[in-house]
Order: sequence, then structure tokens, then C-alpha cells
Amino acid sequence: MAKINENYLKLQGSYLFAEIGRRVAKFKNENPEANIIKLGIGDVTRPLVPAVIDNLHKAVDEMGHADTFRGYGPEQGYEFLIEKVIEHDFKPRGVELEVDEVFISDGSKCDVGNIQEIFGTDNVVAITDPVYPVYLDSNVMAGRTGSFREGKFENIVYLPCNAENDFVPELPKEKVDMIYLCLPNNPTGTTLSKEDLKKWVDYAKENKAIILFDAAYEAFIQETDIPHSIFEIEGAKDVAIEFRSFSKTAGFTGTRCAYTVVPKTVMAYTENGEAHSLNKLWNRRQTTKFNGVPYIIQKGAEAVYSPEGQQQIKETIKYYMTNAKIIKEGLESIGLQVFGGVNAPYIWLKTPNNMDSWTFFDKLLTEAHIVGTPGTGFGPSGAGYFRLTAFGSRENTEKAINRIKTKLSL
Repeated sequence: MAKINENYLKLQGSYLFAEIGRRVAKFKNENPEANIIKLGIGDVTRPLVPAVIDNLHKAVDEMGHADTFRGYGPEQGYEFLIEKVIEHDFKPRGVELEVDEVFISDGSKCDVGNIQEIFGTDNVVAITDPVYPVYLDSNVMAGRTGSFREGKFENIVYLPCNAENDFVPELPKEKVDMIYLCLPNNPTGTTLSKEDLKKWVDYAKENKAIILFDAAYEAFIQETDIPHSIFEIEGAKDVAIEFRSFSKTAGFTGTRCAYTVVPKTVMAYTENGEAHSLNKLWNRRQTTKFNGVPYIIQKGAEAVYSPEGQQQIKETIKYYMTNAKIIKEGLESIGLQVFGGVNAPYIWLKTPNNMDSWTFFDKLLTEAHIVGTPGTGFGPSGAGYFRLTAFGSRENTEKAINRIKTKLSL
């Protein structure tokens, strides 16, 4: 008799975005004439920039000639891309990395979900709340949690982030082993200062914990005093792993390329206290379960770091952040309490009149034909909040705000 992994049965209903898709499809079927504007799922709408397209074409041509054809590549990624990552993303911020500390992958969602495999199942996990669902769900699947009771999983330490604490999570009162931080945060769009991050690094060092730092949206940071990498913080290379992505930064959501930084100085321990390098364990995991990102895709990602690519990417980011400003200011003009939208492409709003998040979702869909994301889908502290994204077109963004102002009854 084949048995299932019963931890999967603990997962609550459909994956958040699958449930959104189900509700939208039902509404569209019942209202085929409705022109729905989607500002829910954080998928990009701007095309790949010309520098990336040019490099993709060149790489495709290379694959058509025997002398430049490539088969299996290194599971860790080609050095031509890794070297560009280090040179452009870290050295200017005073962070020194070696080539074998950067691992190219097909998406940071995959990496943040898979990284837990190299940790013991008895580790205590702390997760900022609300936050990207993959952190929690992947640990549920692995068996690190108890049952789901009263809106929370047992054995998970939730770190509430809300308007009352300015979205700054407090250090856990109990000892934890794995800490998930997402900055700029998805879904709230908020950030932490270097001083705040230093507290977490110090906590991790004192407790021999590991910080899993998702920096997928760092390129959208506009304010000069906000850290882009946790490795800008003294001591972080001893206790942190960082995840980065080309998906939102360079429009690679459908092309798939990202990377994870695992410094060789980051250690975790056996039951008897013996230290082991997580860099070696992650490398072993990747070489066993992952065949690497295609050469063609990595050549496209390399073009992001060319002078032309950098300029074109900045223009794309500016486009999305202008959308964020339009949404933020539009919502504020009708009296809604709004957060984010300054250093991230996400706008996090307090639902009006203490409305339930899913109730507001349905209201926004039926009255204004706009799709957003209910805050409760990101954790219990998301109750009473709602997320909109700035990844739509300018036309749809402006239409959406106009509809909210004129069609939504508040």
C-alpha cells in the first residue's frame, strides 16, 4: 500500500492564487461582458528589454552550430553570469563573495521552497506575518508544524507585522532556529532599516539560527538609506542565506532565472553540535535534484548587467513604481489607509469599515471588476488588509483607480 505524505493534508484549502483564479473564473463565467483588471497576482506586464532579447537571440544562434552548441551546463550556473552578479549586485555595496557562493536557479520561489530540505525537521521556524505563503507551506509539507488551529499552525512562531508596530517584527521571545525575512516585504511593501536588520543578525548569531532572506524586490527600493542585501549588515555572512530573482526586476516571470547566495561561512549543526557548511549541503542538494538553468536563459540574464540592460531595466522599474504611486495616491485620496508603494511594487491597504479581506475581494470584483489579493491569504495578521500590485499597464492602473473612485461604494 503506497502511503502519502500526510503533512500535505494539513495545508489549508487551495493555494492562495489558485483560489483567486477560481473566484475570478466563476465571476467571468457569470458576467462574460465584464472587463476585469487584474492587480492581484504579482506577474509583470512589460516585455523583456531589448538588451535581453538580443542576447537571447545570439544564444539561440550559438545552439545551432556544433562549435558553440552546449548541452548540460553546471548545476550551479555558468560563471559568466555569476561573476556579473557579484560585480554588479554585491561589490558596490561592500559585499565580497566567491563564485562558488552564488547558485543560479530557475526562480526564487523554487529556492525558498526547497532550501528547507537541508535543515532538520525539528527546527523551530519563525515567519513574519503576513508574508509570501511559500515559506510556511513548504515547512508544513516537510513536517515542521503541528495542526492548524484557530488560524495558525502549531510549532510555528508568527512575527506579526501591522500598522500598530509600523510593520517592524519583534524579536521572538522564544528561541527559534530558522527565520524567514522578506524585504522589501511581499505583501506589505514595507522595509527595515540597517539598525533593525542588525538586531536580527545579532539574534541569529547569539542563538546559532539561520536567516533566510528573500530580497526578490530589492531593485525597487527608492530610498537611499534602505539596505538592498542582508550582507550589508556586519556578521550576516555567518548566519544568512539570500535569495534574489530576475522575475520582477527584469521581467523573467515567464523566462525563469534567479539566484541564491549561500556563504561558505554559514553553518548549521548536527544533533551533537558538529558544524557543517550549508554551502556544501545546498550544492549537494542542487547537483542531485536540479539540472541547471538553460544556457540561453542565463545569457539573457547576463544582458541585464550590460550598460544598455541596466538603463533599460531602470526604465522598467520606474514605470512600475509610477504605477505604484498612482495607486497609492489614488487610494489615499478617498480616505483609505495605505502602506507600501514607495520601496516596492506592492500597495497594502486597510480594508474599509473593518471589512473581511475576502469580502472586500468580492466587493472589488463585483462592483469595480478589479482583482486584488486578500490579506488573509498571507497569514493571520493580514486579516483586514488587502494587496494591490503595480505590475499592470499604465492604462489599466489608471482605469482601476478611476473605477475604485467612481464605482466602489465605501
